Amino acid sequence: MARAAPATARSLVLQAERRFKRARLYFGHGTDNARDEAVFLVFHALDLPFACSDAVLDAPLTAAEVSKVEALVSSRISTRRPAAYLTGRMWFAGHEFEVNDDVLVPRSPIAELILDRFQPWADAEGPGRILDIGTGSGCIGIAAALTFPDAQVDATDISREALAVAARNVARHRVDGRVQLHLADLFPPRERGAYDLILANPPYVPESERVELPEEYLHEPALALFAADEGLALIRRIFAGAASRLTERGALVLDAGGTWPEVEAAFPELSILWVELQHGGDGIGVISRAELARMPLQ
Repeated sequence: MARAAPATARSLVLQAERRFKRARLYFGHGTDNARDEAVFLVFHALDLPFACSDAVLDAPLTAAEVSKVEALVSSRISTRRPAAYLTGRMWFAGHEFEVNDDVLVPRSPIAELILDRFQPWADAEGPGRILDIGTGSGCIGIAAALTFPDAQVDATDISREALAVAARNVARHRVDGRVQLHLADLFPPRERGAYDLILANPPYVPESERVELPEEYLHEPALALFAADEGLALIRRIFAGAASRLTERGALVLDAGGTWPEVEAAFPELSILWVELQHGGDGIGVISRAELARMPLQ
């Protein structure tokens, strides 16, 4: 009787992919298909770089290595937790961040604008002062600081637990001299001054949609996902308070996700530029200070 071929990284990826498809998992937290999710988890369990050779992919694995992969793959299926929470890491704008279930899994399309240096909306030399509202893991503010090494960044969150994660990521990326974290409900104290750019990825999922979401989303902090007023409660407050905290030529970059049509309908007086994204996603709006000045002060 022929002996079974030894397990390899390649064979375990293919096996995990098949199992994920059978289990009908939802992919939307860093990957969008079963194959990429399988690669992410198998490579993490085996501590492999994503750019590894065929020789490494096809090398026989030990029983202990196979067990590590099995534990991670089985946990993904049985718990429906996003892979980022199982591994404790996710990439955003080309940088790796620590994540846990105190913060959203980084996935905002604002990453594309950061990599494009916010052109054509920011000055060519880049913004000098940036505010990141609802920072969570700190990924948006930190990625902006890494892109603009002369910028000073304030980052706010209402969750102490989220700010603890953000603080570790600030230290990890060595931007603690330029990224200041604030426990605050949207905006930091006014004495912090005005900003050239405000970046906001607030909760925008209507409470009514909670029962419709895939189980994976329910592992994320509800405080960071759901908002009252059909998802518009926090966005209203950001619009009302942003103008007085922006410099004359400043702008707000808002991630409204799938709620963007409701935002546009609710604020017909605002001229919001909805960005045509090159790498997927939608709901990223850019609003100038002049437009925001039409809103009543918070």
